[in-house]
Amino acid sequence: MNKHQHHTNNAVLGAPAGWNQAEVPCSALPITRTECEGMPAVVSYWKPTAEELAMLNAGGSVALWVCGDSMPPVSLQVDPA
Repeated sequence: MNKHQHHTNNAVLGAPAGWNQAEVPCSALPITRTECEGMPAVVSYWKPTAEELAMLNAGGSVALWVCGDSMPPVSLQVDPA
């Protein structure tokens, strides 16, 4: 999937402090800082490539990976065009 600039984006996240760019590159991510049910939230927007879209249409799944040893509260949704 490719991250993309969304009209609501109001900030950019960089790599975490101490991140080893030589080991695993981590580029800037445009985000929207907002709230979800009164709690702070951060939203990034992604579009599947043509190959990924074909896999999804063939029954494939979206996999959410989180670095570390736990899963923070997250949400995956489809945002209309």
